[in-house]
Amino acid sequence: QVQLVESGGGLVQAGGSLRLSCAASGRTFSSYVMGWFRQAPGKEREFVAAISRYGPSTYYADSVKGRFTISRDNAKNTVYLQMNSLKPDDTAVYYCATARLISTNPPAYDYWGQGTQVTVSS
Repeated sequence: QVQLVESGGGLVQAGGSLRLSCAASGRTFSSYVMGWFRQAPGKEREFVAAISRYGPSTYYADSVKGRFTISRDNAKNTVYLQMNSLKPDDTAVYYCATARLISTNPPAYDYWGQGTQVTVSS
């Protein structure tokens, strides 16, 4: 079993930046694809970004491409989401999750963190 703990959320003005972190327990972190998702009030959970096991391949939702960067440090069992040029539409609870294969669909992910709130003011 894997436990995931997100951190780094907060309140930021439009145009600002935040860096989210997701720390994973266990010794098998490098065997997982890692993904970031977000869920705004009244909306479905949506894919944000994913990264392959050793990080050479990354994938982004069109809405964040060019503004967000996903990365991972397998030695630290941590995945990051650098978020730049934030917009009010980016306001949501952000979750990290693990999967065996790259996917944009939430059901493909096995373990989830508790989420961290990101609020972008206009």
